[in-house]
Amino acid sequence: MPMRKPIRLQRHRPLRRKLGLPVWADAFLRLFAAIFLVFIVVLIHWSDRDGLIDNHDGVVSFSDVVYFTMISITTTGFGDIAPVSDKARMIEAVIVTPIRFAVIFIFVGTAYNFIIKRSWERFRMSRIQERLKDHVVVLGFGVSGSEAVAELIARGTSPDCIVVMDSSEERLQLAEDMGCNIINADASRDESLQDVRIAQAATVLVSAGRDDSSILIVLTVRHLAPEVPITVVVRAPDNELLARQAGATNVINPVRFTGLLLAGSASGMHTADYLSDLASVTGRVQLVEREARPEDIGRSLRELGSGSLGLRLYRDGRAIGYWEDDAQSVQAGDMIVVIRPTPECGPGVL
Repeated sequence: MPMRKPIRLQRHRPLRRKLGLPVWADAFLRLFAAIFLVFIVVLIHWSDRDGLIDNHDGVVSFSDVVYFTMISITTTGFGDIAPVSDKARMIEAVIVTPIRFAVIFIFVGTAYNFIIKRSWERFRMSRIQERLKDHVVVLGFGVSGSEAVAELIARGTSPDCIVVMDSSEERLQLAEDMGCNIINADASRDESLQDVRIAQAATVLVSAGRDDSSILIVLTVRHLAPEVPITVVVRAPDNELLARQAGATNVINPVRFTGLLLAGSASGMHTADYLSDLASVTGRVQLVEREARPEDIGRSLRELGSGSLGLRLYRDGRAIGYWEDDAQSVQAGDMIVVIRPTPECGPGVL
């Protein structure tokens, strides 16, 4: 087997994450605060102008007060206007000096926020991008992608561990508002997937909105990440086989699932409700997939040591139901699908 060339990570497009405050709002607040503090100092100097002396003409006018305030705030200090009374000097020491420091800190903080911090944030995101590992990559943030991300976050996945790729800035804004890392790129391009370290991802969710686009993305992902699980959404039944042949681990057909819910509701009034419970973390019960634990080994799938209700196990790529003979003795390495109540509805063993 020929050796695969190592993938070199390129930086075509950096990740982004939502800022706490818009840039324009931050700049306006800082400017307003600085002007307000300067205005206060002008009023203080004007009210105590008798304690000042103008070495030029001996008269301290309002323009002289404004001038003295500005050179005082900026610590320039030409000496042509100076405080001479004890009260004026005390005011400079106790009141004006702290305000002077506050104004300086505002301008220094502004420079830090808009130059140093922005550069640091870009560097930090670049470092995060380089060290991405065991993250969830969502390729396509339409209806299915956004619902999947919302459900992942509801189930306890940190938004910091989710990377959303889409070509629509409007959809990416929604993902950014949820706290996810976002990247505006074409998911069918090798370099775009390399930017999010696709080979180090824990799982990849593909929902491009069109079956042909989704299958092409699956092919590209599988080429770059042979071992990463891929779940793809397709809508045409004929494309399910193509998606699996392209390398998808799981293929979901929302139309087929909707049909199952409709059929379930026709045969029983509570079946569709229970299926919805199983699919969402907001329901009363959850389906959980996990590896067999030591207390499960040797037990029947119906009587797991952890107390959870086993439904199916996977062994050597084969699905085994709880009623089959091979499910009467769980083995090490088996992957088990169990059902459990949500924490709000019961003890919720795993």
